[in-house]
Amino acid sequence: MTWFKVDDTAHSHPKLIKAGNAALGLWMRGGAYAAQHLTEGTVPGVVAQLYGTGPQARKLVTAGLWHEHGHSCARCPQPAPGDYVMHDFLIYNPTRAKVEDKRQKEADRQARGRARQAEQRAGRGEKRSESSAKAPRFVDDSSTEKSESEPIQHGFWDGAAGQAGWSHRDGTDPSRWSRPDPAPLLPMGVEQASYAREDSTHAVPVNLRPLRDALTAAGIVVEWNLAEVDWFRLEAIAKRTAVAALVEHARGAAQRARSRPQSVRYFLPGWTALPPVPEGAPTSPSADVIPLAAARPSTTDQRVAAGMDLAARLRAQEASA
Repeated sequence: MTWFKVDDTAHSHPKLIKAGNAALGLWMRGGAYAAQHLTEGTVPGVVAQLYGTGPQARKLVTAGLWHEHGHSCARCPQPAPGDYVMHDFLIYNPTRAKVEDKRQKEADRQARGRARQAEQRAGRGEKRSESSAKAPRFVDDSSTEKSESEPIQHGFWDGAAGQAGWSHRDGTDPSRWSRPDPAPLLPMGVEQASYAREDSTHAVPVNLRPLRDALTAAGIVVEWNLAEVDWFRLEAIAKRTAVAALVEHARGAAQRARSRPQSVRYFLPGWTALPPVPEGAPTSPSADVIPLAAARPSTTDQRVAAGMDLAARLRAQEASA
């Protein structure tokens, strides 16, 4: 997890006062998005449209908190046309390279910790095997009778009842590591996916960026930090199913969810169950259904009208009689 930093004097900064509270909400959410996705201050235009309005974005640009494409600030990079970049983002927030280096060091530290725990478990196993080998063996009948009668005379001993020492749930066993295991290794001979690059741990592959952009444009902003196995799975799904169909299914799944999905991994089971959908094919179940003519009356309406006509005739007959 990364953090979007705001210092304790921001509440009285002239730029923030000039922008106003409504535009600052867009500024804060855009900064959190940039920190989460390691964009180094770049806020895509679709994200700005999702989190705020056009006047709010223009206020941020006018106040100098955001820059548009073609700006003249020498300290900030140029965003793509339609996108924005946050002014002096890298002065207060770490670069993508620093964040990824920190994550790699943390992963290495966890790996070394697991290796030490494995060595300790192996050492305890050797000591137990040596103590079992040195234990005395009873070979005469009297010893056998003694070992059989002891449980009856003294009841169950603690070791047999499972009460010796502390259980794993008490947390005293140093071999239980609380941190998650690393992602499983791929089998030999499997071709690396297009995302597997040394300079980007959680970069979205080129062939999946249209899906990411389409989901963001549809208002579904999720994390894309998948394991390698999930990346292969998602690339296979994108090859056989059109982006529009995936977005349509994700929109329905997000509306039915009890809380907002946080990761694209949430949609993988549903996408996997989708049938192959080529580009240009209908993406919703009702897209290829021809609607019925609106002027055609229903059978219920016909029966009601017939009943009312019969009642009118009966009343007319009674009146004439």
